[in-house]
Amino acid sequence: MTHANPPLIEFSHLSTHFHTGQGIARAVQDLSFTIRAGETVALVGESGCGKSVAALSLLGLVAKPAGRIAGGRLLYRGRDLLTLAPEELRRLRGNEIAMIFQEPMSSLNPVLSIGEQIVEPLIEHRALTPRAAWERAIALLAEVGIPRPGKIVESYPHELSGGMLQRVMIAIAISCRPALLIADEPTTALDMTIQAQILDLLQKLKREQGMALLLITHDLGVVTELADHVLVMYAGRVVESGPARTIFKQPAHPYTRGLLASRPVPGQRLRRLPSIPGQVPDPARLPAHCAFAERCSLAGPRCRTGIPEAVDLGDGHQAACVLCRKEE
Repeated sequence: MTHANPPLIEFSHLSTHFHTGQGIARAVQDLSFTIRAGETVALVGESGCGKSVAALSLLGLVAKPAGRIAGGRLLYRGRDLLTLAPEELRRLRGNEIAMIFQEPMSSLNPVLSIGEQIVEPLIEHRALTPRAAWERAIALLAEVGIPRPGKIVESYPHELSGGMLQRVMIAIAISCRPALLIADEPTTALDMTIQAQILDLLQKLKREQGMALLLITHDLGVVTELADHVLVMYAGRVVESGPARTIFKQPAHPYTRGLLASRPVPGQRLRRLPSIPGQVPDPARLPAHCAFAERCSLAGPRCRTGIPEAVDLGDGHQAACVLCRKEE
């Protein structure tokens, strides 16, 4: 993977916090990574680790007043999105940076037709006439593999299957040909056949349009299919990052190893999969040391002396674990 081109997106020491009745929930802490044009970067981890909050921070959609960006920068083509006026950010959102949200049935408006919901960003961002936007909506539905698009464009969300709704969400997201597409759990609740079709569609669109993809998932099978670079998050922090092939072949952090061990492997006979004991810690009560220590079978005294720093393992591979440090 060449890094000759400048980053399209740069997360620089991003921290996003929420004020709750139990205290300040540190949902994302000191998050730094880049995404280049045409690259797929995956944020991986259990629910509650901060993956979706990172994406919402980029789009300026963190719920206020409870949520706020507590520190860091978010750069798009060198511009800090955190310094933009709301109107400037709105012009980028859905146009140059788009997102496929989880659970399309709850993300789509139930009282508007599919066509009306695809047409909206085309009129808003591309200044198309209503007629031209409607024709473009039909073409987009065909592009994402929906049969009889001229009929489906007049349908309502409750009339379509989960797989069809996910394709509609993708059609809306790519309608303005974004430079970055954020896919938040794009195959959740879909059967294996439909999952494979959606992944193939994302690969096809990425290849044909040259867009970058930020993939948010807990499903490591999805990551295997799509990602160039992987960041494993736990309790708001990146605990391991590197090229996807390296993460899968040589995982260094105990948490990453646990995630990989707990996934089913195609071709293997059915067996009880190991699981990681315990629960992700409450983001409002995070320890002042490695947050995974209480669930880690390898944890020792050194793991409870502070937040571990990332260790460079070569070839862009890093892990934030004291067990990865070379003995001096």
